[in-house]
Amino acid sequence: MDRTELVTTLRDEQVPDALYDIPGVQDIPVQPDAYYYLRPAADGGWETGLRERSLDRDTSRFATEDEACRDLLAKLRARPRPPEGGGESVDELLAQGEELRRWAREEVERALRERPPDETRNGDQER
Repeated sequence: MDRTELVTTLRDEQVPDALYDIPGVQDIPVQPDAYYYLRPAADGGWETGLRERSLDRDTSRFATEDEACRDLLAKLRARPRPPEGGGESVDELLAQGEELRRWAREEVERALRERPPDETRNGDQER
């Protein structure tokens, strides 16, 4: 297996592109806080691992591209899957976010109205 075949397999299995970076085949334009990678190693071999907050973790080294591709495929297949049903559109998710913000704003306003008059903003008692 090579990198191109790996990306084809991952897309066939509906693994989101944002979860992995494979230079020259599947580059992440904006890198998230955590993603898996497969890349050539400095010694001529290959590396796979998890890049998390600018640090490489769970790094494995391989002599061949095939071994590295199979390792990354196994890592991505083993990751926890999101719950079923998450078929909401971006517009629906944004609407839910707006609804949550509206609810939170109403709760803050209600709490401020119900606050005893002798409390200040930071919770200290007036003197």
